[in-house]
Formats: sequence, structure tokens, C-alpha cells
Amino acid sequence: MDKTIPRKDVDFDVRQQIVSETVQANVQAWNLDADWLNAEFYPKKAAWDSAWEAYLNPQTRTQVITFVKQNARRDFQLKLRQLAQLLIHNPRVSAVELAAMGIALPSHSRTPAQPADSYPDFTVDSSVIRCLKLYFLAHGRTNRAKPRHMRGVEVRWAILGAPPASVEDLTHSAFATRTPFALEFDENERGRTVYFCLRWENTRGEKGPWSEIGSAIIP
Repeated sequence: MDKTIPRKDVDFDVRQQIVSETVQANVQAWNLDADWLNAEFYPKKAAWDSAWEAYLNPQTRTQVITFVKQNARRDFQLKLRQLAQLLIHNPRVSAVELAAMGIALPSHSRTPAQPADSYPDFTVDSSVIRCLKLYFLAHGRTNRAKPRHMRGVEVRWAILGAPPASVEDLTHSAFATRTPFALEFDENERGRTVYFCLRWENTRGEKGPWSEIGSAIIP
């Protein structure tokens, strides 16, 4: 049995509650498939919760209830494993967040990764109306391969009337695993100035320093 699914029922219940509550709070932020969760995951969770509650009560714990509990766990832990795989391969979910849920990364993902000690260089392509494409690469390099152990860049940006005083003034955040990263805008935003900066994030969720704040006019 893998480390994501504890062997004992009581530990399994604690784990599934942590994962379920964390996922429920981050459905939009992690861009999760709400239809799959509602149709596949949560019904199996409800069946487990009901069976586990009945099993814990000495007055209702019978051989039938024990059998129902075992089947409910089997079905639910299958969905829990599927959810764990979705989260592991979701670029919006950091390694730190996975660890907090008790989701074990594959062995090849546990290679020690150092935080980035430099920031990304970037160029901006404004050849398409209402769109800015940010091409990022390792500082001082000419090819666009990501530095070793980096899973992508965090992008902070905002449309402002004056240059920001700090990165904190850039109120929008996104994550990109591949270059280029496209920012798309509405027609009424054309001609306004977008300010942005980037930083690397490694496979363990550790972040590097911010780049200089750049700017571009929305075409």
C-alpha cells in the first residue's frame, strides 16, 4: 500500500478528511474538475463517512456494517488515489501543498532540489492584439530550457496607471510550466500598461528571487 493511503482505518479517515477539505477549499485556485469531484469523488467519500460512523458505534457495529465499511473504503481509496495523481501532476499544486496533505511524490520526484538562486530573464511579444506573450528563460542563457529542478515560474502582474513601488502592488498571480506564458485582455484594456515580474519555483515548491519589474502596452 502506498504512503498516500494509510493502512489503518483511523489513519485513513484522518488523511482523507485533510485531502478532502484542502481540495474543497482550492477547487478554483487549482483549476480542478468540479464535475468529476461531484460525480465520482464526493459520493464515495459520503459512503465511507456513513459506513465509518456506523462502524465506530458499538451499537450499530455488526458483521454487515463491517462488510459495508470495507467495501466503502475500497471504493473510496481508489478515488482518493486518482485524486492524488491529479494533484501530483497539477502544476498549480506545489510540493509543499502536496506534503501538507500527506500525498507522497513519486520516487523520481524526490531528488534533492535547491531553490533557484537567480531570476528568469524574459522577453515580451505583443504582435497579437489583446495578448502579451512572456518568453522566459534562465538568467544569462540563450536557450529556453528550464534550470534543473525548476518546475516553472510564478508570474505576478497588474494593469496600473503608474510604475509599482514593489512586487506587492502586482495583485494578479499565475503559474507557467512552459514558455511562453500568455496574458489575454479585454478590448477596453488595449493601450493600458501592464507591469509584471517572474520568479522560479522548484519541484519542492521553493521560490527564487523576483526578476526586475517589466512593463508592456496592451496591443
